Amino acid sequence: MFDALIRSARVIDGSGAAAFTADVAIREGVIAAVGQLAGAAAVEVIEADGRVLTPGFIDIHRHADAALFRDGFGAAELSQGLTTLINGNCGLSMAPVTGKHAEETVRYLAPITGEIPQKLRFASLKDYFQAAEERKLPLHNAMLIGMGTLRTLVSGFAAGDLDLQQERELHYYMEQALADGALGVSLGLGYAPEIFYSTDGLIRALAPLYESGVPLTVHMRQEGDGVVESLREMLLVGKALKTPLEISHLKAIGTRNWRKAVPEMLRLIEQAREDGVDVSCDVYPYAAGSTQLIHVLPPEFQEGGTDRLIAALQSEDARREMKRRMQTGSDFENITELVGFENVIATGLRRAENKPYEGWSVGRIAQQLGKDPYDALFDLLAQEACMTTMIDFIAHEDDIREILQKPYSGVISDATYPSAGLLHPRVYGTFARLVEKYVVKEKCLTLEQAVHKVTRQPADRFGLAQKGRIEVGADADLLLFDPTHVRENGTYQKPDVFASGFDYVFVSGEAAVAGGRLTGKCGGTMLC
Repeated sequence: MFDALIRSARVIDGSGAAAFTADVAIREGVIAAVGQLAGAAAVEVIEADGRVLTPGFIDIHRHADAALFRDGFGAAELSQGLTTLINGNCGLSMAPVTGKHAEETVRYLAPITGEIPQKLRFASLKDYFQAAEERKLPLHNAMLIGMGTLRTLVSGFAAGDLDLQQERELHYYMEQALADGALGVSLGLGYAPEIFYSTDGLIRALAPLYESGVPLTVHMRQEGDGVVESLREMLLVGKALKTPLEISHLKAIGTRNWRKAVPEMLRLIEQAREDGVDVSCDVYPYAAGSTQLIHVLPPEFQEGGTDRLIAALQSEDARREMKRRMQTGSDFENITELVGFENVIATGLRRAENKPYEGWSVGRIAQQLGKDPYDALFDLLAQEACMTTMIDFIAHEDDIREILQKPYSGVISDATYPSAGLLHPRVYGTFARLVEKYVVKEKCLTLEQAVHKVTRQPADRFGLAQKGRIEVGADADLLLFDPTHVRENGTYQKPDVFASGFDYVFVSGEAAVAGGRLTGKCGGTMLC
């Protein structure tokens, strides 16, 4: 007797192979049988009626480190077919937080992960995993260890490469986190303090990864004018370390880089792969990103941490220099110069006087207040203690499509979870959007190709041998749906609307969604 039996499904098994018709049986959280099971009995029998059965989707790039401790977590994720998340990306892992720089670290993380209360400040990744496992998780979660977090712990926001003692301390934290169960290591070279590494200093900081097979994911130094050179740097790092390299959210920011930088980067990736570098990339299927608003500032002003930056934002001399650098600089990711203030949307505003401007562009806020846009930006950041976020319209749809069509590319959300304010619609709809827009409407990918990119491919990349596949013995994380019914229902103006169209979502054999409705069942685990 099986626990559940799904009859006559159009099975897409995650391998990229063509769909086939079969029955699939579940027992004790795993796939017990695949084939023609006409005489089988089960506690629950579900007639597929021509619908597709796939492995549960895996998002390898999310920032739900703290969100999984919040009430209601999982509803937005399950509704778009997600059964496994990997958090701790862009160098920004919520743990460990310890030592003399702990408070700086928490403030550094907050715009992306949300505020981290004292009870959720864990001295080790082991402590984090233990606390998470004590909760009833609606879906599976895993962690990367964030090198930005670790560098902040050992040296705060000091510029330059680490000294020998700091490197040793960093290596200790990294090796301990990997022993505790981190699936890989993440970098956020676009953010302070990791922007302060030289290439040689970065390779030294990552030395324990040499020939380890541990995946290294990277938010590169630049994604605008310097994006191609940033990729060259990371290919050099990947070659030196001889460990798998994942280029996170590949894109080219700014009209002058559209349809130029991405084709060149794809050529470089393909050449590196031919030369033996184990490199792949991923992309989120949106033209807009979302991150800390301070990311638009010249990096040197972030040296010394948040308090020093706030003081600079209130200094007339510093503001003049910031403005000059933002008007002329090409040696950093100069987003306002690349896309304009009208394409930088302020989100996560906390102060009462700024709340009316939630979701407004910085250009529009400046016009409303009768200010120069630079002054409006600096005032807003200072008032909000640099804790605010942005949605920035930066990429070109044709670049996204070209990346999606490469066999070595994956699909991610890069969803962030600030404690307040307007979220990016990718939190709610990325994987529904992949099916609805890029498979059904545009036919940019076949369903088999799309499913492979978000199931077997990421599972194999991160060593999740039981995930991302429909085969006997694999974990029963499964989706049953009609692709033509899948909808991303959120928008930039109203993002917080669940996706729809996934009729059944099984997590460890439990139906977390049944008949298109959330059941409240919690079959998730921490993968470590």
